[in-house]
Amino acid sequence: MATNLDLQEQEQIDAVKAFWGQYGNLITWTVTLVLVAFAGWNGWNWWQREQAVKASAMFDEMDQAVQAGDADKAGRVFKDLKDRFGRTAYAQQAGLLVAKVQADKGQADAAVASLSWVAEDASDEDYRSLAHLRLAGLLLDKKDYDGAFKQLDAVKSSEFAGLVNDRRGDVLMAQGKQAEAVTAWKKGWDALSEKLDYRRVVEAKLTAVGAQPAASGAAE
Repeated sequence: MATNLDLQEQEQIDAVKAFWGQYGNLITWTVTLVLVAFAGWNGWNWWQREQAVKASAMFDEMDQAVQAGDADKAGRVFKDLKDRFGRTAYAQQAGLLVAKVQADKGQADAAVASLSWVAEDASDEDYRSLAHLRLAGLLLDKKDYDGAFKQLDAVKSSEFAGLVNDRRGDVLMAQGKQAEAVTAWKKGWDALSEKLDYRRVVEAKLTAVGAQPAASGAAE
């Protein structure tokens, strides 16, 4: 009886050895890859959290400079932020903020550079769209009408259609093309929600050229 058990055990051992000899390397590599992937995922999450914490601290520093109206310091912090943490949302938001204080302080070229980085490198489409819109405004101030139109054409999101058409009307009016400007402003006014206060700004532009929107006129 013991001999039979010994033989059965030996057969089982031999079967395991044969199986491991055929599939052992595959199993080992599979387990190894799973463990490495798991460790990598945890490491990636940790790295992402670390990046976010550091980027957040730099964003706060830049925001304080913006609030103080220190365009030079804000620009330096933003450069460091985008160089080190350019893929984070903090860097993309910072580009929009720093451009405003730069423009307010007469640093138009620096503002254009900051917005251009957001427009070209931001991973979020909304940030890119906002950057294109603001760039169009700065280029309009510089009388670079073709450049302004190019920036407006780059906005693809339908959510920004109202603002794009409004700014397009501004550029056309600056070129002396009033009829085309009115058409663009009307498109912008139609696309903007009635709940948005900015819609009244577009309405004021139309009213100023004797083209007050019919809906608004009827409501009065």
